[in-house]
Amino acid sequence: MSAAAPVPDPFPHIPVLLGPLLQAVAPVSGVWVDGTFGAGGYARGLLAAGAGKVIGIDRDPTVFKMAQDWAAGYGDRLDLVEGTFSELDALAGEPLDGVVLDLGVSSMQIDQAERGFSFQKDGPLDMRMGDVGMTAADLVNSASEAEIADILFHYGEERASRRIARAIVAGRPFTRTLELVAVIERCLPRAKPGQSHVATRSFQALRIAVNDEFGQLADGLAAAERALKPGGKLAVVTFHSLEDRIVKRFFQLRSGSEGQGSRYAPERARAIPAFTLATRRAIGPDEAELAANPRARSAKLRVGVRTDAPAGSLARAALGLPKPALTGMH
Repeated sequence: MSAAAPVPDPFPHIPVLLGPLLQAVAPVSGVWVDGTFGAGGYARGLLAAGAGKVIGIDRDPTVFKMAQDWAAGYGDRLDLVEGTFSELDALAGEPLDGVVLDLGVSSMQIDQAERGFSFQKDGPLDMRMGDVGMTAADLVNSASEAEIADILFHYGEERASRRIARAIVAGRPFTRTLELVAVIERCLPRAKPGQSHVATRSFQALRIAVNDEFGQLADGLAAAERALKPGGKLAVVTFHSLEDRIVKRFFQLRSGSEGQGSRYAPERARAIPAFTLATRRAIGPDEAELAANPRARSAKLRVGVRTDAPAGSLARAALGLPKPALTGMH
């Protein structure tokens, strides 16, 4: 174990709900995976709280370049691996004491105009969290009007999805973020003070589709179940209702705490619970965190503790994943 002191990060990123997360999973020890490494805030928090080793996984290779200066200070306590958290069990290669997943796009990525995530900054219409695969430009320039409308509705809960999809098809091709924003703005009334920008839902939907975020989430939760030791903890931070619904449903099904449904229906056979719930309800930010980090306002934390039951299988349909009709997009 290296005795070198970690190098301070000159561009600190504020990890959302870090304090409540560390409290919910205490005591922290052993080997953990930070499946969405990003700027490394959760990894550093876990190491400071007592983790012997953290394996930081991210599909974005640029985050490891940004972490080079300070990560070296942790020596062999911090292992950085390029990949997706949907394969975290294989990437970790050893049983785990804990897994942390911070879902969605990071503020660090949004702030980089060249990544194409922001509807407030001009940049290439990319939105990939990694550097391979379909871009948002590929999607909006090649998908049918019906496919685009489905994506906007199911992944962004955009009620004007058909109107926007029609305008996108009429206005393509698109190469820049603000070109697309202008089309969306023409389709919707101007946002009132305090409301989200009118392009928020559409950009969220396209980003989710480009990165297969819900498929990754379903596979990542299953991978965590396979990798965790009995007593190991799975902590997941979500940022919108669609993500949270999937995580909530996973923990309900894998802890045996879901409702039975109609009392007149035949009783379903229950699997041996793979998790117990650390808290009955999701944990949100307190006033102090909201004051320090307004981006935390929609964040929710859910934590489960692994039992000694064998890892099971769970169909994606059981998690209620939204399912736009996509043909050949991935």
